[in-house]
Amino acid sequence: MNNSIQLPFYAKIAMILISLFGLIFALQIAQDILIPIAMATIFAVLLNPIVNYLESKKINKFFAISLTVFLGLLIVSGLLFFLISQASSFSDALPILKMKFNESSAEIITWIADKTNLKEPKIQSWMLDAQKDQIKQFKIGEKISSFGNVMITIFLLPVYMVMILYYKPLLLEFFRRLFHNRDFVAVEDVLLNTKKIIQSYVVGLFIEFIIIAILNSLGLLLIGIRYAFLLGIIGALLNFIPYLGAMIAASIYMLIAFITMPPIYVLYVLIMYGVIQVIDNNFLIPRIVASRVQINALVSIVSVIIGGAIWGIPGMFLSIPLIAIVKVVCDHIDSLNAWGFLLGDKISKK
Repeated sequence: MNNSIQLPFYAKIAMILISLFGLIFALQIAQDILIPIAMATIFAVLLNPIVNYLESKKINKFFAISLTVFLGLLIVSGLLFFLISQASSFSDALPILKMKFNESSAEIITWIADKTNLKEPKIQSWMLDAQKDQIKQFKIGEKISSFGNVMITIFLLPVYMVMILYYKPLLLEFFRRLFHNRDFVAVEDVLLNTKKIIQSYVVGLFIEFIIIAILNSLGLLLIGIRYAFLLGIIGALLNFIPYLGAMIAASIYMLIAFITMPPIYVLYVLIMYGVIQVIDNNFLIPRIVASRVQINALVSIVSVIIGGAIWGIPGMFLSIPLIAIVKVVCDHIDSLNAWGFLLGDKISKK
């Protein structure tokens, strides 16, 4: 006797939407807990081969994990030190840049007034009102709270990484006991593919970061833009945010060129950055980054936007590996194969 209840289509859709709303709400509420754990898990999977190598050399497990995490933090600290040292010289020039920006703004206002029937005081009044609105939206308390959350995340990351690496056998055994023996083969395959995706994706991102930082810095240096190395690294870091980061970096470069150089240099910067993006999108990403993360561009853009809306910048960074993991899970569950196909980048030719 079949006692299952057959719900109408609209009821199923309503339940799915309510579940999604509840999930998104829960992710937003628990972001201070989930973001450090998610990032620590990704970095722990990335560092796991190094830990395994050190253990194969008869090094104590906890010491091998601690040494690996320390070396990882040392590399990140070195990059941050370089950025801070470069930013200090940039901060010294901020008053000059502000003065040049005001001069350029005055020239733009004069040009607009000449080309239209608007008067300069009216345009300046609109700009001041816009600045006041931005200042009102910048809530000091929220920014301090956000900074505090970032610092807590930074301190928690190494702790979580050490614990995840140390208790890795326990976590794997948990998954084995959670699923029946007949299902564990599929679960083991999912875990293996997830590990490969995370490792190849993060390593690919790091290689891409180095190449893009070099290309950005050399390009800006050849054009004659000041602070080329700092801006090159910032652009490479923004490139971690798929699609949207490139537009933000290009806007920063063009703004600096507009403030510090003649107007024609804005065009030079735009051409330079366009060439670099062509190299990145047609060579680096397909061969270095996207070889294992087979997610189509539409899903990537939507997931980045959704990740940013839920978790901010960390959500943008985590969105691609997380959606890739979802695709792996969907590919291994028969009832979800259609969703895995939708997330993928294989298009049927008919």
